[in-house]
Amino acid sequence: MDYKNKVISLTEALNLVKSNDIIVTGLGAAEAQLFMDNIHTVADRVKNVTITNCLSMCSGKFLNEEYKESFNIDGWFFSPLMRKAFKNGNIAFIPNHLHLAGKKRLAHVKPNIYVGSATLPDKHGFISLSCSNTYERRMIDEADIVILEINPNYPRTFGDVEIHYSEIDYLIEADYPVPTLPDVDSSEKDFVIGKYIADMINDGDCIQLGIGGIPNAVAASLKDKKDLGIHTEMMTSGMVDLVNLGVINGSKKTLHKGKIVCTFALGNQKLYDFMHDNPSVLVMDGHYVNDPDTIAKVDNMVSINTTIEVDLTGQCCSESIGPVQWSGTGGQADTAIGAQKAKNGRSFIALYSTAMVRNPKTGEKEEISKIVPMLKQGAIVSLSRNDVDFVVTEYGIAALRGTNTRERVERLIAIAHPKFRDELRKQALEVGLIYEK
Repeated sequence: MDYKNKVISLTEALNLVKSNDIIVTGLGAAEAQLFMDNIHTVADRVKNVTITNCLSMCSGKFLNEEYKESFNIDGWFFSPLMRKAFKNGNIAFIPNHLHLAGKKRLAHVKPNIYVGSATLPDKHGFISLSCSNTYERRMIDEADIVILEINPNYPRTFGDVEIHYSEIDYLIEADYPVPTLPDVDSSEKDFVIGKYIADMINDGDCIQLGIGGIPNAVAASLKDKKDLGIHTEMMTSGMVDLVNLGVINGSKKTLHKGKIVCTFALGNQKLYDFMHDNPSVLVMDGHYVNDPDTIAKVDNMVSINTTIEVDLTGQCCSESIGPVQWSGTGGQADTAIGAQKAKNGRSFIALYSTAMVRNPKTGEKEEISKIVPMLKQGAIVSLSRNDVDFVVTEYGIAALRGTNTRERVERLIAIAHPKFRDELRKQALEVGLIYEK
């Protein structure tokens, strides 16, 4: 095996970029850190290059306003840096359900360059795409030029992430640490919500969890469960803790029994160490993992997601503040719908009952209800009210499956903060959501 003949320098790789190119990079930790951290250095000789990314973890220098004529950025999921730079006018969001993100994008445009991170070739010449195959392999198959940053620090994973080095055009030798996601401490509210959800998870269930204080609290509340399985969009650090405690073993799974199935991983170094050379972890194509029809094959599937705002009929805005894009739909609809299609499946949407916001008139911070009669003007409906099952706040659980709109109004008001309940009922009457008999 002689992969060295494919190795080029970072400068040589950047010199392959031309005006009007479409470049796709990997999701999260699968992003090509060296390439993306330095692509701004070619801004003086290129125009109208489109960079397509998802949950970018790099420094984001190319997002600076001075480079906006050289680069457009299309994102499947906004990072904090992209939110901040959105006003520059060269950044746009790609609406998507995660399981269709790659497929639908390729129906629209093909990449000139795919660049991502990966492991070193093994003794057989195979490289692992390591931390993600949400859309990465699909883009590799379609790109004119494929560049991988091979890195000894990346975990060698299994699933359908293996690719022979002969299929890759160029390799860059890299040695940076795998990007990590800091552990988020759970608040008292998180643990209350986590306990509500954990009490509805049974031994032998299969779970999907996201990131943040509430999902972390759910994981911490599952330590007394037995024989849980994992079929998830994102593999997280909290899942490793449950494996080490013997809570997760996948022994009851009806699909990929005994395996942890994900489409990408992002967390702490402990997570990456656990994944390395671990055949019990399968990192698989996002089009497969997140397809609701795939998820439906997993008996006792439990989907747990969070949202920003819920209206009194159950519509969930999980990705925007009014019309302003904040994050992305991701796999929320995929997993929520798939779980409800599964035998004995359940879907939970969690949120705090209130939030502190700054009053635009007074400049003072004030507490508002996150359960509202109507979503903010322009808010994005990430999960249709038709697809909502259980909604959870620190005040309880509203079971919405099969309910009518009057029942929904009453049940959601019951889990709103007590000080807003009377006003919510008054507003529901005023706008015609319900009428007094």
